Amino acid sequence: MLGATGDVGRQVCTQLVERRVLPATSRLQLVGRADGRSSRATYGLAADLVDAYDEHAPLLDVALDPADVVADVVVVAAGRTAGTEPGVPVDRRALAADNARVFATYAEALARHGSGREVVVVVSNPVELGVAVFAEALGRHRVIGMGAWLDTLRFRREVAASIGVRRHRVGGFAVGQHGDDLVPLWSTVRIAGLDVAERRAEVARVRGARTLATYDEEIAAAKRALATAAVDDLAGAFRLVDSWPPDVRVAARPWMTQQSGAKTAAGTASATIDLIDTVLDGRDTVVAGQVALDREVELAGKPVEGVLGVPVVLGPEGWTQVLLPALADDEERRLAAVADRVSRSIEPWLTATAGDGTALVPVEGGGA
Repeated sequence: MLGATGDVGRQVCTQLVERRVLPATSRLQLVGRADGRSSRATYGLAADLVDAYDEHAPLLDVALDPADVVADVVVVAAGRTAGTEPGVPVDRRALAADNARVFATYAEALARHGSGREVVVVVSNPVELGVAVFAEALGRHRVIGMGAWLDTLRFRREVAASIGVRRHRVGGFAVGQHGDDLVPLWSTVRIAGLDVAERRAEVARVRGARTLATYDEEIAAAKRALATAAVDDLAGAFRLVDSWPPDVRVAARPWMTQQSGAKTAAGTASATIDLIDTVLDGRDTVVAGQVALDREVELAGKPVEGVLGVPVVLGPEGWTQVLLPALADDEERRLAAVADRVSRSIEPWLTATAGDGTALVPVEGGGA
C-alpha cells in the first residue's frame, strides 16, 4: 500500500483487514517516505491495525524505500491529493507535476526490483497519468486505474436511487476519464427483475429527454449552482444535487462533498478493495478501469492508443480483454473526445522523462 497513511491509504488498509480480504497468513506492506511524516506514522498505523484486528490481521510490514516494495498487488495512493478548500478549483497541472515524480519513482523501483508479476492499482490522481507511467515501466496489462470503477459504482447508485432499488440490482458502466470527463453509458444500464421494455421505460423516465451532447454544460451549471447554494445552506446544496438526473449527480455529488471540506476516502477505498479482491480471487471478472489501450478500441473511426477508462476483464494476471459494447451515437462521440483530451494531457509528461526515469517534467506548453 503506497501512501498507507494518507486519507485513502489508511481507509484501504483498514477495510482490507476489517473485511478480511487478506488471510491472516498473508502480508500487508505499508509504504511511506523516509523523508516525510509518513516515516513515523506508518509504524503507528501498523500498531493501530494490530490493536483493532489482532484476531485476524495479516502480517504487517513497513517499507520506507521504494526498492523494498514487493507484493502481488501494489496499490498506488501516494502523492499529493486535491484540496478540499471550498471555492478553490483543483489545479490538475500542479497535481500532475507533483505526482508524476511519485509515479515515476515507484514505477522505476518496481521495474528494477519487483517480481515482474505484480498487478498495480492506481488510485492517486491524475489516475490516467499514473496508469500511463506505470504501464510504460511494467507492461500495460498489469496496470489498472480505479477511477472508472468508482465512477461506475456511483453511476449505478444514482440510477438505483432514482428507480427506487438498491445498487446491486443495477448494472451499467461509467467510463472515460475520472472526474468531469466521465462518460455515463446509459446504453449499458441493466436492471435486475425488469425485461427489456420495462428497463427502457425506466431509463427513459429517469434520464429524461437528454443526450450527452449537453453533459459538459450541465455539469458546469451544476457546479455554479452548488457554489452559490453552499454559501448559506450546505444542506440545501446537497438537496439540490438530489433534484438532478442521475448522471449529473454522479459528477456533482463528489464535487460537493469535496467542497464541503470532507473527502471521498471511504468510497474510493471501497472501490479499490473491489479491484484488489478481484485480482486475489483468482477468477476473471468484468469491471471498469483506466487502462493503456493499444488499438483494442475504435471510436469515431479512429483506433485508440493511450489511457482510457473502459470495461475490461480483470483477473490475477491483470486485465486481459476490453469489453466495450456498441455504443449510442452520443456516447461514442463523447468518449472519442475524452480519449483525445486524455491523450493530449498525458503526452507532455511522458515525453519529458529525466534520464534516470525518476522525474517527469512537462515540455513547454504542456500540462494535465
